[in-house]
Amino acid sequence: MASYTIEQHVQMIKLYYQNECSLTQTLRALRPFVGRRGGPSKSILQRLVAKFETTRSVNNQPTPVRSRTARSAENIAAVRESVQQNPRQSIPRRAQELALSQTSTWRILRRDLGLHPYQIQLTQELKVDDRRQRRLFADWASNRLEESPSFGRKIILSDEAHFWMNGCVNKQNCRIWDDTNPHEVHQVIMHPQKVTVWCGFWAGGVIGPYFFENDVGEAVTVNSERYTTMITNFFGPILNHMDLDDMWFQQDDATCHTANATIDILHERFEGKVISRRGDVNWPPRSCDLTPLDFFLWGFLKSQVYANKPQSTDALKVNITQPIAQIQPDLCGRVIENWTTRIRSTVRSRGGHFHTDVIFHT
Repeated sequence: MASYTIEQHVQMIKLYYQNECSLTQTLRALRPFVGRRGGPSKSILQRLVAKFETTRSVNNQPTPVRSRTARSAENIAAVRESVQQNPRQSIPRRAQELALSQTSTWRILRRDLGLHPYQIQLTQELKVDDRRQRRLFADWASNRLEESPSFGRKIILSDEAHFWMNGCVNKQNCRIWDDTNPHEVHQVIMHPQKVTVWCGFWAGGVIGPYFFENDVGEAVTVNSERYTTMITNFFGPILNHMDLDDMWFQQDDATCHTANATIDILHERFEGKVISRRGDVNWPPRSCDLTPLDFFLWGFLKSQVYANKPQSTDALKVNITQPIAQIQPDLCGRVIENWTTRIRSTVRSRGGHFHTDVIFHT
């Protein structure tokens, strides 16, 4: 009924009574005025007649708007003042102090004040000399990017990570509601199973995974001998099928990475292009925010690996291998673009932590 004017409503009512209250005859009588396809349906006409006979009016009544009580101007001002005094306070505690429901408090924060909940960014603590070393590396990488904008696509960055079998129970957030204490105990394994995986990352894709394990498939500690074996027997054959012209290799400063045998092999494979302690360019310690495997790959994998709750290390390894195989080069390229942004941000921060606007989102 809202699509017709009041005059049209009056015309419909007149024709309805002129045609002895016949809906069919009324609709036919309306055709000269509204056309065959422009008239109302029988149900609309029936509702209009019922409305007229009940209220003696054909006016379009506005939909009543429910008045807001919790989100009043006074409550909005109170929430605004509360946020200004303590922006870190939780919604439940804030709502309790202001005598509001949590839902109303959330709506005021988001819809009326336009605020957003931001998480604290956790970063690794920098030691006394770290800023200088990070600045030196960032200056060097930035200069290389100035000389060749595609420099970031010519680096293979590498790292290892542990994937544990057991989930964890946060007893601070776990509550059991009952009228008596059930004295429930959650047993945890003293030494839970894990897999240790190595990957290489570059603009063309992900190299790996390689699992450090013994003959029976159990995870082993990464030492210099095992790392050198991986470089020789796993990484080396892959490099044979890659164009290594102008290609750099990066690794962190773990002791197993910088053993004489390993460094010698890397220098032979990447002559003059090894980024590592005892390499051609020093890699700054405690710089996981500059490694795509730390700021992207490991988090990306761990968000998927445990989705189906693997019950064995074999299932865990499958859950690691499959997502890696699905990562496309275009995604790796975007990650490397973010890496170059991080390098420039490190230059601007003079080796310190950079602003969170360069965090990579998939």
